[in-house]
Amino acid sequence: MAAIMEKLSLKLFNPNSRNETSKQLWLINRLRYASGYTEQDAGFSLLELIVVMVMIGILSAIAAPGWFAFVNRQQVNKVNDAVLAALREAQSEAKRNKLSYSVSFQTDSTTQNIDVAVYRTNPGIPTWKPLGADVGVSSNKLILGANLSGENAVNATDSTVTYTLSTPPKITFDYMGALPTLPTPNLGTGNPSGLKIVVAVPSSANSTSASSVKRCVIVTTLLGSMLTEKDDKCS
Repeated sequence: MAAIMEKLSLKLFNPNSRNETSKQLWLINRLRYASGYTEQDAGFSLLELIVVMVMIGILSAIAAPGWFAFVNRQQVNKVNDAVLAALREAQSEAKRNKLSYSVSFQTDSTTQNIDVAVYRTNPGIPTWKPLGADVGVSSNKLILGANLSGENAVNATDSTVTYTLSTPPKITFDYMGALPTLPTPNLGTGNPSGLKIVVAVPSSANSTSASSVKRCVIVTTLLGSMLTEKDDKCS
């Protein structure tokens, strides 16, 4: 049978009677015949597939934490940009309309989104919207913090930022876009003084406390000057 197949192969794939493509096919056929190769030899063995899957799993386990950390940083950066934009909007509206404007922040108890409202201080009726929604960012995986104990008033003594807020943090700009009173200095911490609004990635151990990944906007002077900080500078 093998002799018959050999003769048939030589007849069908004779390099002297075929074009260039046929010559290539003839050569491939000869190599297969000489090595005993069959179509059943194609593909991967089960062991090879298992090894590849294990390698993919190991690489994924190594890369995943770094990827999630990158995503968290990008998200908290964008939400903090939305905080800054809201404060600047209120300040701009106060100057333009020669009226007092306020910015308030809260965590929605149902959606867990951080909400923001920019509104006239009088009559003082906020219209809430999800923070970062304008730029397609969701804040429901982040937590809100502040060092405010009231409107334009920081916590007593060292102005510590807290993430268990009993009332929505509120910052008000007067008709000139300035703060009515100078914020109490942030004593003894070495961090910038002022009114702080903080967004943070929650701790893996406690969802109500912040991890080391934080971003904040600080209103620092009577004129309403603002700066952004991150991580330990937001404590």
